[in-house]
Amino acid sequence: MKDLLRYLLIVSAICAVFFTMGCEGAKKKGEAKMALFKTTNPHPAVLYETPEEFKFAEELQKYVLSFPDIYDVAIITGKKRVLVAYKVKHMKRFKMKKIEKELNKKLEDKYKDHNFTVSSDYKIFLEAVELNEDLKDEKYSRDKARKEFKKIIKLQEEMT
Repeated sequence: MKDLLRYLLIVSAICAVFFTMGCEGAKKKGEAKMALFKTTNPHPAVLYETPEEFKFAEELQKYVLSFPDIYDVAIITGKKRVLVAYKVKHMKRFKMKKIEKELNKKLEDKYKDHNFTVSSDYKIFLEAVELNEDLKDEKYSRDKARKEFKKIIKLQEEMT
């Protein structure tokens, strides 16, 4: 009986080690680690750094967060293309398509000179937060960031 108990204890310990090692494979950076579980509201990422773009991005973030159903937003601005990835409040998830359509329409009406990609998908939100984290590193090239931005836009378009 003691041998069986010892065997089960060893097997359990080995399984626990393998389980925790498997979970470590999907490491994220900084805010991206907890982005699905808490409100992050990362500072908007601006790929073409001009004072006008920074002002636009901050204004856009405030505007999107003013929607009562939205509680978290990640924004990345390109030249004319803007990614707005957001999270809706839990009880509003049944109206996600309606919220996305309304938000997209209001953004297109208010900011006519920009082309918006709006997404409530968590994968897109995480990608946007990760890119934002990467941009905080001075060694991360803007060209690489622009390619990643295009990849995220393409991923969103494939999902719809």
